[in-house]
Amino acid sequence: MPELELAVSATTRERRANEMDGEHYWFLSDEEFDRRLAEKQFLEYVTFPWGQRSGTLRSEIDRIRAEGRIPLLDLETDGALYVQKTVPGVVTVFVTAPTFEELERRLRARATESAGEIGERLELARAQLELADRFDHVIVNDELDRAAGEVEAIVRNEIAAQAQVP
Repeated sequence: MPELELAVSATTRERRANEMDGEHYWFLSDEEFDRRLAEKQFLEYVTFPWGQRSGTLRSEIDRIRAEGRIPLLDLETDGALYVQKTVPGVVTVFVTAPTFEELERRLRARATESAGEIGERLELARAQLELADRFDHVIVNDELDRAAGEVEAIVRNEIAAQAQVP
């Protein structure tokens, strides 16, 4: 969908070998993250139980809007609910695995976290699932093409509805 552009999140985690700064994430030191927080440069941010922080820079939203596109944000639950509450016109979509067991299988299969971090992520996921009903839409990602089509239909309907608002 050419109207949309994914906002690149900032993170304090270490960059993996295949990742590029500014493309996959903005990789920031803890000190730089603190400085930007103090300067209110983040729209939202989260501190994970394992210490890493991630957030959306306001400059990313401004850049995407300046290019005439609609910002798409990939957020943790608390960040999404904060943005929903503070930014008019936001549409939230909660995407979940069909079962908790499948979520665990997917996390383990991607093999990017330690066993301890996977456990922490699973605990976080349990808490996040309890908040799904606070989102505008919930999509079960049980079949990729169907789930993606459902997300696209939501976005297209929202764009059409916004176009009719004077």
